Amino acid sequence: MENRSVGSESQMSAQIPSGSSLKENVRGAAASVGSSVSESVARGRDAVGAAANAAANSAGNDLQSLQADLNRLKDTVSNFMAQAADEASKSAREMSANVAGRVGDMATDIAQKGSAMASTASDQAKTFASEVESMARRNPIGAMAGAVMVGILIGMLGRRS
Repeated sequence: MENRSVGSESQMSAQIPSGSSLKENVRGAAASVGSSVSESVARGRDAVGAAANAAANSAGNDLQSLQADLNRLKDTVSNFMAQAADEASKSAREMSANVAGRVGDMATDIAQKGSAMASTASDQAKTFASEVESMARRNPIGAMAGAVMVGILIGMLGRRS
């Protein structure tokens, strides 16, 4: 059994590297892990940068689209306001023309009615004057008494003021 253990010890010593080669193996493994980590970090950094650029480009495109939409909305509102102003102006002109026409018709109607009233009053005054004249011809003393009474009334009214 001893032989075996000696043989196995020599095999083990052949499999286990010496202290300096172990350090070199660890350094090599660490270097390969470090380079692998550095490459992963670099790839991650590149991916994050690409994602940030894509997001910035997308935000820029969205902002331009929003600006174009707002410009179209502004144009639409301006057109709507212009049309509304045109319609309001047109309605005001039509109402003004209608009111002017109605006022003109009413003024003509009032003038005709006033003329008719003046004509009627003139006719009645002429009729009254001819009636008074005929009464004075039939009864001259009564007409003179009536004239004196009207004169006294006018004199009394004149004194009060």
